[in-house]
Amino acid sequence: MSAVKILIIPGSLRTGSHNVRLAATAAHEFARADIDTTWLSLADYALPIYDADFEAKSGVPKNAVGLKRMIGAHHGVLIVSPEYNSAPPPLLKNAIDWVSLVEDPHETQGQVFRDRVFALAAASEGKLGGARCLAALRLILSGCRAPVIPNQLTLSFAHEAYDDNDRLKHPADATALQAMVRQLIDFAQQMMR
Repeated sequence: MSAVKILIIPGSLRTGSHNVRLAATAAHEFARADIDTTWLSLADYALPIYDADFEAKSGVPKNAVGLKRMIGAHHGVLIVSPEYNSAPPPLLKNAIDWVSLVEDPHETQGQVFRDRVFALAAASEGKLGGARCLAALRLILSGCRAPVIPNQLTLSFAHEAYDDNDRLKHPADATALQAMVRQLIDFAQQMMR
């Protein structure tokens, strides 16, 4: 069996983003488990706002095809998303919408979502840690028929969550991160069989 490969997608481009920091912390956990990970920035896959008229006229943008193929090259995907008004940011939702329309030869539309497993995490300075966003994101991915693992991580009070060594300082947060990472690895291995 080939080694598990995990793609990490932060849903934020903001400098100093708590979610980019959490994605980096997760990448460290995957490295500790000796798992090959790839870090993806949605800035590298700039896409127009989805518009059916644009799609009919110009087709699916090349960046959507490239993003779909990057997702397809991995067995599991961790999305670490900020929360905007209790929902995922437009940048992330738009990327999912475009990728769901890509149809490569010998595949159906959206097959990339059905053939790999997803995990969700969020960081927020608030008490809920992005939980409402993850509920919405889980619903969006279920619409794509993507398997999403039960474990997820909501990092509350993210601005106070790290110690001086840039590690999660609360044992409950560290344990939740490790459990999510382990479950994503396990589910990805099962889907590879």
